[in-house]
Amino acid sequence: MAKEQQMEIIDGVVEQIIYWNEHNGYAVISFKPEDRAEEIIAVGELMGAVPGEGLRLWGRWQHQRKYGQRFVVENYVTRLPASVKAIENYLASGLIKGIGPVYASRIVKAFGENTIEVIDKHPERLLEVDGIGRRRLEQIKDAWYAQLRIRELMLFLQEHGISASLGKRIYRFYGDKSIDVLKSNPYQLVIDIYGIGFKTADRVAVRLGVSKDSPQRIEAGVLHTLNEAKEKGHTYLPKEELNRQAQRLLGVGEEAINTAIDSLKEMRKIVVTELPSSGGAVFLSWLYTCERQVSESLRIIAKTGKFLPRIDADAEIMTYEQEHKFRFAEEQKEALRKALRGGVLVVTGGPGTGKTTIMRALLRILEKYGVRVVLAAPTGRAANRLSESTGKPAATIHRLLKYEPKTESFAHNGANPLPADFVIVDEASMLDIWLAHKLLIALSPLTSVVFIGDVDQLSAVGPGNFLKDMIRSGVIPVVRFTEIFRQAKQSLIITNAHRINQGNFPALHPQRRSDRRLGDFFFIERKEPEEVLRTIKVLVKERIPERFGFHPIEDVQVITPMYRGVLGVNNICAELQELLNPGEDIYLGGVRRFRIGDKVIQLKNNYDKDVFNGDVGCIETIDRELQTVKVRFGNRVVEYDTYELDQLMLAYAISVHKSQGSEYKAVVVPLHPQHYIMLQRNLLYTAITRAKRLVCIVGTKQAIAMAVKNDKEHQRYSALVEWLAERHG
Repeated sequence: MAKEQQMEIIDGVVEQIIYWNEHNGYAVISFKPEDRAEEIIAVGELMGAVPGEGLRLWGRWQHQRKYGQRFVVENYVTRLPASVKAIENYLASGLIKGIGPVYASRIVKAFGENTIEVIDKHPERLLEVDGIGRRRLEQIKDAWYAQLRIRELMLFLQEHGISASLGKRIYRFYGDKSIDVLKSNPYQLVIDIYGIGFKTADRVAVRLGVSKDSPQRIEAGVLHTLNEAKEKGHTYLPKEELNRQAQRLLGVGEEAINTAIDSLKEMRKIVVTELPSSGGAVFLSWLYTCERQVSESLRIIAKTGKFLPRIDADAEIMTYEQEHKFRFAEEQKEALRKALRGGVLVVTGGPGTGKTTIMRALLRILEKYGVRVVLAAPTGRAANRLSESTGKPAATIHRLLKYEPKTESFAHNGANPLPADFVIVDEASMLDIWLAHKLLIALSPLTSVVFIGDVDQLSAVGPGNFLKDMIRSGVIPVVRFTEIFRQAKQSLIITNAHRINQGNFPALHPQRRSDRRLGDFFFIERKEPEEVLRTIKVLVKERIPERFGFHPIEDVQVITPMYRGVLGVNNICAELQELLNPGEDIYLGGVRRFRIGDKVIQLKNNYDKDVFNGDVGCIETIDRELQTVKVRFGNRVVEYDTYELDQLMLAYAISVHKSQGSEYKAVVVPLHPQHYIMLQRNLLYTAITRAKRLVCIVGTKQAIAMAVKNDKEHQRYSALVEWLAERHG
C-alpha cells in the first residue's frame, strides 16, 4: 500500500500529456521540474495543463507497485513559459486558436524569448511573421485574450479551493462575466453548463460562503433533483419522493424543502398537482406543459372527423395482395383498416413481423387517393432507414417541423400547422415527451397520425413513456404484430430476438443451412473479462472482416451494457482505437482528443448542426491552427470548434442506449456477469435487434440467462396514462 508523504511544491514545465480522461479531467503528465535534471510523472486533475506550459504543483509523492514513483497533484497554478523551447511547445499545443506547430515555429524564430511579451503587449508585430495576415492576427488576439481571462478565472477558483478544470467550460459560457456569475449564483452552473452537476456547484457555493440553509441553495437542490429525475426518464416525482431525495442531497429538513417547493411554484418554475396514482406530483413546468398538451392533442386528433376520401379498405387490401403476389396476415389487415379510418393509431411489433410492409402498403393506398402523406422519424439515422425501406422521402421530426436554431423554435406549431393529411412516424419508441409534444401541437385536428415502433425495446433516452403510455392507456387504438413471417424465420437474429422477448433462452449455435450461406447469430464463451476483450479485438479486426467481408470500423459495432470496467464503453473504445486507428494523438485546446479517422458518436442533440444524440460519424480532418474538427455523418460533413468537442466521444464501442434507432451490418455484444446491474431482457433484446446481418455475443451463458430472466422495467413516473384516461372518461 502506498505511503503518504509530506506536501511539496514543485515548479516546472509540462513536457507531454501521457493520458487524459475527458470526463473528469484526470491526467498523467511528463513534467520537468526547474531544480531537477530528470523528468517526473505527475498525476491528478490537470485539465488546464498543456505541453510547454509552466506549472506550480502542490502535491505528495506516492510509490505504487504497478507504476512506481509518481507525484500526486492536489492543486496547481499556471505560469507562462520562459525558455524558447517551452514557448514553442506551448504555442504549438493548440491552446491558441490560429497558431499550430508551423506558426509556433515561425513566431518563436522571429521573436525568441520575447515571444510572449510580443503576443501580449505588441500583437501587431505578428504581422511581421510570414503567412500571418490581418484575419489570423485577429484570431490570435481573441484567443490570447480569452486565455488571459481563463487564467484570472483559474486563479479565482484556486483561491477558493475549487478545481481549475472547470475554468475553461465556465469561461466558454459566461466569458468575462464568469467571476460575477460565480459570486452571484454559483448554482447557475448546473443549469447552463453541460457536465457540471449540483455537487460541483455546491462545492463552489460553500467556498464562496453560501450557507447550508440558504433558500437559493435549497431551491437549486430541488430543481437539480427534478432534473436528475428527468435524466432517468421521469416527467415528475411524487412530492414525498422528491422531498426524500432532496433532503438526502441537501442535508436539510422536510420543512425547508417544502418551503423551497412553494417558492419555486410561486416563480412558476415547477407545477404541483394531484394524481390518483401518486398523490402530490411535482413537475418541472415545461415537462408539465408537454405531457398535458400531448394528452389534449391526442384526444382532439382521435375524436375529430377527417376529410379523408372514402376508401374501401378490404378492396384495396385485396388489390395490393394481387399486385404484389402475397397475402397479408390478419393483424396486418386490421392495422390497414384502422389506419385508413383516420385519427390516431399505434402499430407495434418486433423484427420480422411486417411493420415495414404495412407502411409501404399504407403509403401506396393513400397516395392513390391523393392524400398528402409525410414520413418522419425521431433521428436522422431512423429517417434515412425509413426512406430506404419505403422508397419515399422521410425527414427527422425537427426537419419536418422546420426547426429554427436562432430562435430555438419550430416554424410549424399550433399557429402554423404542418400541411399534411396523414403523418406516419417510425421508430416511435424513441420519442420522448418533449418531441412528441412538438409534433402533436403542429398537427391540425384534421390530420391523421400512425405511430409505428417496437414497444419492447428500451424506452426513449429522454423523459416520458410516450409509446408505452399510449398503449397502456387503453384509449388509443393499438394493433400488435406477433406473427413472424417465413423469410424472417430463417434469421436466427430475429428468432432469438423473439425468444428473448418471451423470456426464453436463445439458440446459441447456428443451424446448418441448406443454401450454404453463413449463419447470422454466434456465441463465443469466454469466462474472464480480459478474455472477452481479447476475443472482441480479434473478431473486430480479423475474423468478421475476413469471413463476412465487413469493414471493421464502418460495418462492425461493439455494443456493451456499461461505460466502466474492462468491458465498458470507455476501455473497449481505447483498446479498439489503438488496434484499428493507430496514429498520432492530436491536441486541441491543450488536451489529447482524437485522431484523424476516429469513429465518434454525438452525445447530445445539436439542432444548429442538425446532429442528434447517438449519431455516429468519422473524423475526416483536424485543423490544429483553426482548432476545428470535421466529422462525416453519412453524406454530410459537420464542423466542430474546440469548445464543442465535449459533444463527441469515441464510438468503437457504444452503450445499448446510444444504439437505439440504429442498424449495423454486424454487432458484437460483450455479456458478462460483471454487467449484472444492467443485465435486463429489453436491453439484450435491443442490442441484438440493432444487427442486420450478424450478431456475435462474447461472454458467459450465465450472463445471458441473467438478462433473459430479468424483465423488471425501470419504473418511469409519467402522467400520460392517467390524463388520457381522464380525458376519455
